[in-house]
Parts: sequence; structure tokens; C-alpha cells
Amino acid sequence: MKRKTGIMGGTFDPIHIGHLILGEAAYDQFDLDEVWFMPAGNPPHKKNRRGRATDSQRTEMVKRAIAGNPHFKLSLEEMNEDGYTFTYRTMEHLNKVHPNMDFYFIIGADSLLDFDTWKEPARIAGACKIVVATRNQISRTEFDRVLEERREQFHGCFLKLDTPNLDIASKTIRGWIRNKKTTRYYLPENVRKYIIDKQIYEV
Repeated sequence: MKRKTGIMGGTFDPIHIGHLILGEAAYDQFDLDEVWFMPAGNPPHKKNRRGRATDSQRTEMVKRAIAGNPHFKLSLEEMNEDGYTFTYRTMEHLNKVHPNMDFYFIIGADSLLDFDTWKEPARIAGACKIVVATRNQISRTEFDRVLEERREQFHGCFLKLDTPNLDIASKTIRGWIRNKKTTRYYLPENVRKYIIDKQIYEV
């Protein structure tokens, strides 16, 4: 029997409790064996973006955030020197390297809405099951309609993830840090302390 592996991609700049709750909800609902957190790389010309964390800092924050969960793993699959990887290439590569795994690619409702604009969406749908979390920005009726539309459009397996509605954005958290507002409880405590210690996002 194939192992069921969730994929949580993103910049994680910074990773926050919303990401972790999403990963845990998918693990529980779909009886996954593991969830891989896969930070995306930054292109070389954007390595030192003002007000953002470096690749190594983002990787360290993910490591710290998932350290206490035995079924959360860090994947550096997309942390490459080019800094940019299309999802369809990543998923097709993972299928070749791990033929014993079924992959569940976890996205938000906003990504479901614009999924048809992604590079090679049909190839993504052919390479993995797509798990979609509901969000406040879209009604349940509209969500279900678009979900069914994507299933028919790309002949893929699109699954609805029932999860607490936590619309937390990394961009919002970066703004709070710049403005000296508290991020307590929005970030794992060891991540929050790391950001303070390294003075990330303060400018």
C-alpha cells in the first residue's frame, strides 16, 4: 500500500499557526502518513529582499515550527539555486523519486479560484490529489461549485478540507512586527523568539 503524503508549499515568510493547523487538519481528515512542509526558494536576484527573511532563515523557522510534530517533515525540494520551480515539475519529480507514495497537495480556496491560471494545471491534477481548505473569502455554495468545475475541467481529484477558518496572512504578521505589535499566539513561540533574536521583518 502506498504511503499518503501531504505537501504544504509556500514561502513561509514567516510560517504561522494557520499553516500548522492546515497541515494537521489534512493529516487527520485524509489519514495521511506525513505532511511535508516545502518552502519555495527565492530567485538569486531577490536573496536579500528588504523586510523579508532569507532562504536560510525561512528554512530555520519551518524547522522550528514543526520540530514537535513527528509526522511533519521539512522538504527542501523547491529550495534550489534557481529559486523558482513550477508545481507540476515538483509533483512529477516527486512521483518519480517516490513511487511508493500518493501525494496530497494542500492549497487554499484562493488558489482553487485561480488554479486554471497556474502553469500546466492538468499535469498538477494528474500528479497528485488536491486538497482545498475553505476560507471566508468565498461562500460554501460558490466553493462547492468551483470545486466541481475544477474536477470536470482537469479530470482530477479535488478534495474539500474541513478546517477552522483562520485567515492569517504572513504579510499581515510582517506588518505587525514592523509596527512593534504583538504576534504572540499567531506564531509558534520558538519561531517568534527566533524572529525577535534575528531582528527579522523590523525594516
